[in-house]
Order: sequence, then C-alpha cells, then structure tokens
Amino acid sequence: MSFLYPLFLVAGLTLAIPILIHLFNLRRYKVVMFPSTRFLKTIQLKSQKQSQLKYKWLLALRLLFLASLILAFAQPFFNSGNKKDTGNRLQVIYIDNSGSMGVKKGARTLFEVAREAARKQVLQSLTGSRFVILTNDKPLSYQPQPADKVLTEMNSLDLTGASKSSEKIFATIQSILQSESVTAADVYYYSDFQESTFAADDKTQLKNIRFYGIPVQSDAAGNVYIDTAYIDAPVLQSGMQNKLVVRSRMEGSAPKEAPVLQLSINGQVKSAATLNFDEKNERTDTLAFQVSGNDWQRIVLNVNDAAVRFDDTFRIAARSAPSLSVLVLNESQESPYIQAAFSSYNGFQLTQQHTGAGNTDWSAYNLVILNGITHMDKTLGSELAKALQNGLSICIFPAKTSNYDAFNEGLQQVADIRFTGLDTATQTVASLQQGSDLVRDMFESVPENVQLPTSNWHYVVDAGISANQQAVLSFRNGAPFLARYSPSKGQLYICASSADLDAGNFSGSYFFVPFLYQMAMQSRGGDMYALTLGRQQPAFVPFDNAGERNMIHIKGNGIDVIPAQRPAGKGLDVFADPAVQQPGFYTLTAAGTDTAVIALNSDRTESKLATWKLADLKNRWKGDNIYWLNAAGTTGAKAGSTLGSFPLWKVCAILAVLMLTAETFLLAGGFRKQSAATQ
Repeated sequence: MSFLYPLFLVAGLTLAIPILIHLFNLRRYKVVMFPSTRFLKTIQLKSQKQSQLKYKWLLALRLLFLASLILAFAQPFFNSGNKKDTGNRLQVIYIDNSGSMGVKKGARTLFEVAREAARKQVLQSLTGSRFVILTNDKPLSYQPQPADKVLTEMNSLDLTGASKSSEKIFATIQSILQSESVTAADVYYYSDFQESTFAADDKTQLKNIRFYGIPVQSDAAGNVYIDTAYIDAPVLQSGMQNKLVVRSRMEGSAPKEAPVLQLSINGQVKSAATLNFDEKNERTDTLAFQVSGNDWQRIVLNVNDAAVRFDDTFRIAARSAPSLSVLVLNESQESPYIQAAFSSYNGFQLTQQHTGAGNTDWSAYNLVILNGITHMDKTLGSELAKALQNGLSICIFPAKTSNYDAFNEGLQQVADIRFTGLDTATQTVASLQQGSDLVRDMFESVPENVQLPTSNWHYVVDAGISANQQAVLSFRNGAPFLARYSPSKGQLYICASSADLDAGNFSGSYFFVPFLYQMAMQSRGGDMYALTLGRQQPAFVPFDNAGERNMIHIKGNGIDVIPAQRPAGKGLDVFADPAVQQPGFYTLTAAGTDTAVIALNSDRTESKLATWKLADLKNRWKGDNIYWLNAAGTTGAKAGSTLGSFPLWKVCAILAVLMLTAETFLLAGGFRKQSAATQ
C-alpha cells in the first residue's frame, strides 16, 4: 500500500491525545455525597469492571476515528497487485490539444483542465516513473522520458490546428511498443471524446493496452464556423470581378444574435454578410471582390462566433498570374465542349491545331490535349514521353475505332500501357477515387448523390506496374474510365472514351470542366493555396533546382524550417505537416525561386462539437483492461496503479463516520444497560 499524501500521516501523532485523556481520567476521583439511607434504593450503581470496559471502548473508538480520518486525508492505494506487470509496461499520457478543446469550462478551457490533471498525475507518480507524452502535433519523444522533462514539455503545450483520430493515436502507441520492445502499456487518454474523432465501437487496437479514459467535457455549446471557401474561377483575375463562394455551418444551439461573415484582403475589409441558416443549419454565400496587381493576395474570411474560435477564420492565398496555356491537338473536328470549358474564363490561353500541322514546342504549354485521335505512332509516342519527362500534363481523348492496336505502338514509348479491347456496351461509372489529386484538390467535398458519367462505349485499357496507374473514374468491374499515369515527372491522363455526346455524357458532366482545369494547373504550380493542417496536403512549387544545399524553406509566425519535400513534375511537392502546427499564412522560398505564399487552416473535423456521453462510453468500451475516470480522480494516479478500483480514502472516511457514531451512542448510555443497586 502507498499513500498519495504521505505527509498527512504525521497527523498520526494526534492519536496520543485520546490516550492521554484516558489515562488522566483514570487518576480522577469523584466524590459522591450520600444522603439519607432511604435514598440508597434510587441510586444506580455500576461496578468498577463495567466502568473500565466502557472507557476502553471509548478509547478504541476514538483511536479508530482519528486513524480513519488521517488515512482518508492521506488517500491510500494499493500498488502491490500490479508489481508483476508494471516493470515492463509503457506509461503513455495522451493530451488532446485539438481545436475543440478550446471550449470553456468555467474560467478555463478544456485543454487547460486536461493539462493540469495530467501534470498532477506526473507530479504524484512513483519515483523513477517515465512517460511518453502524445498530442495531436509532434511529440516530445517516442521514448519514455523522466518526469522533469515531461513536466517541462507539458508547460509548453498549446492548442493546435491539427487533429488525430483515436485510431491514429492507438496505432502510434502500438508502433512505440514494437520499437521499444515493451510488452504492454498503460494509456491515460485525456480528451473531450468527440464523436467525429473517437471510434467508440472499435477496440481492436487495445491489444496489450490498459486504457484509462479521462473525459474532459463541458456543457453543450453552439458553434458557427466556416466550412470551406473557394474562388469559382481557376485563376484570380486582376482588375476584374472575382467571386468567392463561402459555405458556413452551425452546430448545436443558435447564437442570440445572427453572426456576421466578413471578407478581408491584405488586412482591408472588402465586404460582409449576415448569416441566417436554413433547416439543415447550412448556408452558402457568394462574395464579390476585386484585386489589383499580380502580387500574392492574403484573403481572410472571419465570422464573429465567440463560443469556439479556432474555426472562425478561413484563409486563402492567391495571386493573379499570367494565363494558363492549353494546346489542343485535333485529329479531325474540334470539340465544342473543350472549347467552351477553356473559353469561359480569361485565365486560359487556348490554342487548337491539327495533329498533322507539324512540330510544335509543347514546353510552352501547361496542358496538351490529344482529342479524337484514332492512332498513335512511335513518333507521337516519343514526343509524349519527352513532354512527360519535362513535367508536362497530357490528356488523351481517343476516337472510336476497331483498330485499337493502332494506339499501342505509341503508348509503349511512354509506359507499359495498352488498349486491349473495345467494349460497346453502355455502362455507368460506378466509383470515384476521392483520394485522387483531381478530386481532392478541386472539391472540398463531393456533393451527395452526384451523378457519375455514363459511357456508350469505351476502350479496355491495361497497364503495367511501371505506369503507376491510378483510376480516377472506374466501372463496376474495376476497369478505368479515366485514369492517371505517372511514368515520369509529368501526369498522363487517358479517358477510355471520346469527349463527345456520341460516346456518353462525360463532356457535359459535373466533373469534366473542373478536371480539365486541375490538369492544366498541375504542371505550373499553385496560384491558390488553402491547405488543411493534419491532412498531409502538399503545396506544389515549380522549382527544379532542388538539392541538399538548395531546399524550400517555410517561413512565418516566427519559424523558419525545412519541411518534407519530394520531386513532382516540374517542381516539388512541399508538405507543411508536421513542420507547421498553427494555422496562418506562410511563405515558401528558396534560392532562385519566386516567393510563394500558402494558407493553412485548422481541420474542420473538430468543429463538430458533439461528444460521447460518459454513460455511452462505459457501455460501448468496457472490459477488464478499460477504466473510466474523471479528471479530478487522476490526482491519485501512480504509474502502474489500478486507478479503476474503488478509492480507499472513501472507505476510510466512511469508517471515521461510523466510529464517531458509535462513540456518540456509547456516551449517550445506549451501549450497555444500566444495572440497579440492590440492598
């Protein structure tokens, strides 16, 4: 047995007080004045033996009362039962520092309450205890650290814009167990247990883990936040009207006053709108604005919601850059759908030529489209391979022909790609790869029940491993309708059908125009950035002189770091995670490159404040290795102790009350019946 507050045991010296009182009373003699003998019958007498017995019981009860009271304040707990398995158990403390923990609980935030409880746990741990501290951002160390280092790290913790699900947290713990060659772990999980991030039905990752859940929650709070925002054109146009589409949402109860949405550009307020939500608690606004010059524009949207602050701001970094150049090579007729797609905005320079027009320098273009071709010889294939090696984006819309083998000679010059058949059955695309760059970078979320395209005929395309095929749109049997191939630096997109209505409705579908825009933008680099922290979204920078001594730096908000980066096309994919943990505007710069500005936003997953109730958690997550505590209860946490058992201090307090009751009863004379004197 150990004690949480062992200094209270010094109060055990007070046990000498009832002993001294008892001894003092034994030495006192009471003088009884006898009246006339006729009154002797009414005097009740007690024998000396009975009197001594009563005093002994009083002494015992008083000693037990004081002892129980002292033990209650010292708060004893058992740790001997775990000695067999605590020697090689990893002690892990996870502190949820995501945005939702910024909700106030009284005068403090949930994060501050959780951090303070975790600090007390470490302070009161057994001597020599070592811990691994995990948060939603980069940990102090994946190796156990002593208490002093852990406390120093806790003092520097703060809320972050990133968010991690419970699956990722437990996966990290399992990885640490393997790397540290530890048999098991005690995990203390301080969190608000949001429904969106904590998988309450999945206990598969609790292997060799003893779980202590410590919910830190507040009363239900309403939240108004900006879900996403985007400019409805592929490029920002200088001196012209631009439209910014903003989607807002409301969770929980509505605020007393309608919140106001405000648009600022480079610190100057441009427009504002009052937010009134529909029955689904959603709202979409379109704000018009103008910019001048070709510099980077820092676009900030803000809503005045006082309840939760981390998701009240949405940032976009954009610049008005020279137009994107698109070359369309037509074997026969021009496609009116491709023409209309790139003529809708001034941000594109469209050039159309016949495939037999002669050699053209493709390097001057951001996207080359081969439209309506029926064959591809070795010369054209070599030209494609050269363009892809230089990081260009190419899209092929083949025309219908029975001689599908005519494509393979040229495709083999590019990669291991072959047309192996012609399917003339009408089929509807069955799946959309939402992880594809075309989908992820263009749409914040694909609308529900969106209609996927239908094809009246399509080529059967086969590809080897070296082609790095990724199907963007696929049929039910898994055959690709639109696929991306990455045999070298550039991106090759092949549609299994042509871009006309005879082949199907893809050219008039929801995806056709956005996909073409995104293909054109991939080869030059971003002119708009609105990235989300924690999602490993890369920012593409047109920089091909990278090396060990010439790397991209991220600067801003007091930091200057070199993030993870890898070659992609004509430049680099730069990953702000995990080098940056706070939302804001940052610059990407390196020697010999133009400075780029990126905008980082908090993860909106945290905006859904609905949390699991403790009763539901106990019902869903229960077992011999699962314990649920409150934040105050962790102050008695010792490394390796069984926190889920009934607190012994409560037993001691109950015993003290019982001893006091028994003493009162004894003094009242109810302990033993009085005996009458006899003559």
